[in-house]
Formats: sequence, C-alpha cells, structure tokens
Amino acid sequence: MSDATYIAFVPTAKRDRLRQILQTEDTKPLAWREQRTMFGSEFYFSGPSALARKAQAYVAEWVITG
Repeated sequence: MSDATYIAFVPTAKRDRLRQILQTEDTKPLAWREQRTMFGSEFYFSGPSALARKAQAYVAEWVITG
C-alpha cells in the first residue's frame, strides 16, 4: 500500500481543539502536521492512503458538524 497526504482546512475557532485531540491520541501509522494560515490551519495527514483519506474526511465532517 502506498502512502499519501491529504489536507483538511480547519478554521481558527476549531484548530486548537483539533491539535489538542491529535496530540493526545496515538495516530501511528498516520502522521500529521499543521500549517497555520490567516483564517485557520491546514492539517496534513500522511500515511497509508486509505487511512489518510479517512482521517481527512473525518476532520472535514467534524468541522462542518461540530
């Protein structure tokens, strides 16, 4: 299985909460990093393609519904 990177945009109001969640969880084999932007952050999820895609989709849904 090949690795891939997916990006989820998280608005400023929610980025601290997501960062806190990701820092407390064991996300291996998925790696993540944050790139702050003017209106929020881009969270990059890298790892096995299917897992990275699921993480990105989950975060996108969490941003919309949370």
